Amino acid sequence: MLRIFKNLDWLIFLPIIFLGGFSLSLLASPGENLFLSQLVFFVVGLFFFFLFSQIDWQLYKSLSNLLYLLSLFLLLITFLGPQVRGATRWIDLFGFRWQPSEMIKPLMAVVIANFFAENEPRDLKTIFWGLLFLVPPLFFIFRQPDLGNAIILSGVWLGIVYSAGLPFHLGLLGLFTFFFFLPFGWFILRDYQKARIVHFLNPFLDPGGAGYNSIQAMIAVGSGQFFGRGLGQGTQSHLLFLPEYHTDFIFASLVEELGFIGGFLVILAYAVLLFRILQIARQIHDPFASLLLVGIFSQIALQVFINIGMNLGIIPITGITLPLLSYGGSSVLSMMITLGIVANVSKSIRKNRALDILPSLRYNELS
Repeated sequence: MLRIFKNLDWLIFLPIIFLGGFSLSLLASPGENLFLSQLVFFVVGLFFFFLFSQIDWQLYKSLSNLLYLLSLFLLLITFLGPQVRGATRWIDLFGFRWQPSEMIKPLMAVVIANFFAENEPRDLKTIFWGLLFLVPPLFFIFRQPDLGNAIILSGVWLGIVYSAGLPFHLGLLGLFTFFFFLPFGWFILRDYQKARIVHFLNPFLDPGGAGYNSIQAMIAVGSGQFFGRGLGQGTQSHLLFLPEYHTDFIFASLVEELGFIGGFLVILAYAVLLFRILQIARQIHDPFASLLLVGIFSQIALQVFINIGMNLGIIPITGITLPLLSYGGSSVLSMMITLGIVANVSKSIRKNRALDILPSLRYNELS
């Protein structure tokens, strides 16, 4: 056990503990059940973090095809699960409700990174074949419907493709194509998704309906001011004016209770974590590992940006959790596994450096 901590990347581990502590503190005040459940999720999550931090990242290359099939299988069995508020995003297993679209994020990051590590996106044919890997899981996630995780998975793909060496002219062509077809996307959205976009532009068009969540979140953020109302003193969350205060809108709940200071510290923790992931991605010389870490960076950065943005009312509400802060076992376990992979890549870099130093030390002793 001491050996595990000795080789641990503390710039990865400390933000996990910091954000987990914030999450548990916020969930302790509304009710004991949420706190105890989240505590169990974090303890199990830490087990998986340490487990995956010991698994050699190179193993995932050979398992890429298997992980892709596993991702599709998990998404398919979701449609046999319970329907909650018109959505089928969960499966019941061992007395818990799991969300496969959360669990497949690290799996799909491996699949996409492995493809583009072996096939640089220098032409439209390669990009097209890489896109084919993305379409089936994206389709299944969108059909659940789960627009938020569909956006995140698309962001992971784009981040990896760009870092793999996408030529400027193809990137420009892709951007033009996206904006050309963007208006047609309106026709495949569900009615409630259309309402979110319309009322994002002006939530006061329907303050008691589609614009309610956004308005209450902005009130919660504004009422926190600099130091906040104090833990357990947030009126928006504890009087249930703020919906989903423990998941999608936990950042608004945090700022209401801990103020600007609390919000700043949380964003700082994410900044440290993201900076470290990018730093490791630059230091590792293997294309697959580097692209995998870029995909993980894209996932976390996009989730943080979108979730905090919708809490502040500057982005439409999409139902994306805030990593390690929002309540939920699937989100916590998926993120712990993902960061465990990052920790293993970091450990391999330090080991390689130690091996490089040893011969030079021996040479100096002999001379």
